[in-house]
Amino acid sequence: MGIMRMGYAHVRVTDMTEAKNHYASTLGLYETLEDTSPEGNKRVFYKGWDEWDHHSVVLEEGGVGVVKYGWKVEHEADIDAIEKKAQTFGLTVERMSSGENPEVGDGIRFTTTSDHVFEVYHSQTSIGTEVGTHNPDPFPRHLVGVGVPALDHSLITCEDPKLMEKLLMEVFGFYATERVQTSLDADHDLVGTWLTSNNQIHQLAVIGGPQGKLHHFAFRLDDWSQVGHAADIFTMDDVSVDVTPTRHGITRGQTTYFFDPSGNRNEVFAGGYLAYPDRPTNVWTVDQLGQGIFYHARELNERFTTVLT
Repeated sequence: MGIMRMGYAHVRVTDMTEAKNHYASTLGLYETLEDTSPEGNKRVFYKGWDEWDHHSVVLEEGGVGVVKYGWKVEHEADIDAIEKKAQTFGLTVERMSSGENPEVGDGIRFTTTSDHVFEVYHSQTSIGTEVGTHNPDPFPRHLVGVGVPALDHSLITCEDPKLMEKLLMEVFGFYATERVQTSLDADHDLVGTWLTSNNQIHQLAVIGGPQGKLHHFAFRLDDWSQVGHAADIFTMDDVSVDVTPTRHGITRGQTTYFFDPSGNRNEVFAGGYLAYPDRPTNVWTVDQLGQGIFYHARELNERFTTVLT
């Protein structure tokens, strides 16, 4: 099937001590490794309780914003296939050797038309979960903070969402579940697009904006009650909350947005419908964008559209 999922989000943080308190104590991610990058920056690797691979989030001290994304493919041969498609698309692709990222195997690396670095790999050391795979309990007994189970998706910005959508479709085999357009006319401009390769409602969303920027990366929760519980934890821990619990019109997901101590926007996300490649793409027009993003309030706040890292 090619791309299975977003395997990791690697982001920069300004203060590792504050960041560790946020991602480990408040969100409840499990630390799996601490090391120093080849450039001499401190790094910490994390996984969610329901993720069996070594890591899904990497924090690197020294700034803010996204460093790169890792995308895990189902078969080793998928790497070669995606490499050819990326080169045909006009991208410069380099080979990535096992060990360049701790516990990650061989792969490829390229910079997208949006100026984001993507790495594609097949293997990452599996360290399993506390509940295991033999008669597993539904969750570990002693979760910390929110206890997020897994990385879910991300939203990035770029100057040409239409070109980035084309790249994700032709190189990754993604399809669009939702779009925001300037109109329903054939000559419309694409304002934003939500894409996936499987039944997940979106793995990556792209909206118009500056090149190479991060809007947010999100963690998966089960339902409304967990989204509300997460918001309670954020208040207890004095987390900067961007948007209190609400629903998206786009994707139908239930959500809360908040910031890590460095200013990177996070989200906890639940729900949304099952995606299928033969399901017609939902189309929103910009005059209904407020309802599409925040279904209840039906309007955007300035911070949500302008704060990027």
